[in-house]
Amino acid sequence: MAISGNVNDDGNSVEINISGRFDFNSHHDFRNIYRNEKSDAAYTIDMSGTEYIDSSALGMLLLLREHAGNESANITINGCNDDIKKIFAISNFEKLFKIT
Repeated sequence: MAISGNVNDDGNSVEINISGRFDFNSHHDFRNIYRNEKSDAAYTIDMSGTEYIDSSALGMLLLLREHAGNESANITINGCNDDIKKIFAISNFEKLFKIT
């Protein structure tokens, strides 16, 4: 599991890269990337290196959405493999996030 983040200079854009397993063990690293950032920032989550997610990862994404303004959140998740896309579809996450 490796999670890294990059915030642009003005703080309006945050990119989070997740590789390996995205599970409960990722909680602190994931939250530490966005917790001090602007709530109205545009968030991009790159999951091209993510092999596995569990229900706690879904919860972490929901917490990010809450931080980013719930209904007004600007969060894009990209690079998902077919298994992760299926989990998002079953969980109706396509209604909550932009998944590409």
